[in-house]
Parts: sequence; C-alpha cells; structure tokens
Amino acid sequence: MKYSFFLLILFFSFQTLIAKEKVIAKIPEASGIVYSENSNTLFVVNDEGTIYELSLKGEIKREYKLGTYDLEAITIDEEKNLLLIANEEKDELLVVDIKDFTILNKIKIKGTYQGNKIIKKGKDGIEGLTLYKNKIYASNQSNKPYPKEDSSVIVILDYKMKKKLEIVDIIDHKYKDIAGLTFYKDYLYLISDDANLLIKYDITSKKVVKEYKLSKKYAQEGITFDKKGRLYIADDNGQILKLKINE
Repeated sequence: MKYSFFLLILFFSFQTLIAKEKVIAKIPEASGIVYSENSNTLFVVNDEGTIYELSLKGEIKREYKLGTYDLEAITIDEEKNLLLIANEEKDELLVVDIKDFTILNKIKIKGTYQGNKIIKKGKDGIEGLTLYKNKIYASNQSNKPYPKEDSSVIVILDYKMKKKLEIVDIIDHKYKDIAGLTFYKDYLYLISDDANLLIKYDITSKKVVKEYKLSKKYAQEGITFDKKGRLYIADDNGQILKLKINE
C-alpha cells in the first residue's frame, strides 16, 4: 500500500513538469506574445516599442517599430483583425490594425475598483493581456496583496471601443508577479515569473486546477497556446520558447 501511494505521488509530481522545451527565436526584451488562428502565426511585442510577426517555427515575417512605448502585453481580436497592446507607462491599450500595424486608437485604463486603487501608474502596471468572451483580462504585476494599493490581481475590463476602459471585476488569485496570461480550452493560464510557475485556473469555480513548474533560468513575460496546444513563452532575456505540456 505504501509503495502504491508513493507511485501515485510520483505520478502527480511528474504531471507538473513541462517537456520538450525549445528556443525558436531571438527577440530582444520580449514582453508579450499571442497566437493568431486566422494567420497561424505569433505576434510578439518588446519593451522597446517593436512588434513582430513570427511563424510557428520562429521565422520573423514582419517587424515594425510602433513608437517610443513600453509594450508589456498583447492580445488579439480575431473577428475585427485587431491587436490590443498594453503600454505600461501610460496605463493604456493601443488598438493596432493587424494588416499594417497602424495604431487606430489609444484607450486609457481606469485603475480603481470599488474605491480601491488597483492599477498603479507607471511601473508595476499591466503586464499581461488576454481577450475572452468580449472581456479583457489583464494581469497587474505587483507584490502587494488585495485590496491594498497596487494589488496583484487579474482585472477584468469591459471591452468596448471607447476612450476609457473600466474594471468590472477582479480575480484575487493569491499569486505574485503574474507577468502573462492566456485562455486555452476555457481555462485561464497564468504565469508567475516570481515563482516560476504556470498556473491553470478555472474561472467558473475560481480555483486553481494545476501548477506546472518552469525553469528558473528564464524570465517569463508572456504566454500563448496554438491550436494544437503547444505553449509559447516570451522570455525577457531575449528568446521565444516553445514547449509541450505533459497533461
């Protein structure tokens, strides 16, 4: 019985590991990444204000300097052919045309929720973005617990084309330093750079489903899945990683 129990523990431990890690591209200070099913490509942004389009093998198809921006996260609206990019320094979203990377709009983010200051201006602001069922989920990078100022939570924004986005709800996940997030098969995946973890989160039950250990040698800044379930990570050290999760 003790031996069987040990094997069971060992089995679940291995389920938390990630296998088949591969560097597919070199992008300086890569800070955000998103997969487009329409084009079957990846869009990547970096801290220097540049956007890239990559093949799934890591080949750079397009590279364009958007401007002097601190770009920290990116997500995609496939129906409207738009990219939504977080400019951390000004707490705003840049709305960008996928075809030619033209900036169509700049939307400010209102950083308060129920009387609490959630998003601090400047550094330690929005670090991750994902669009899911017409709502924007944004990770607010901080080490301070909710509801104190500059809380480390997932804020949910009302996604409408207007001048200011307001927080309509939060997810108090209890983790620190959430640098990236994405949805895959209706689960929210978070990446904690501080803890070197990939976290699978059920937004319906508001519970963590599973944790996956990541290598300590990387500075994980953004995550996305392709349609085959392969995981891509934007590494602030200047790399794009491709991984396969052991489910």
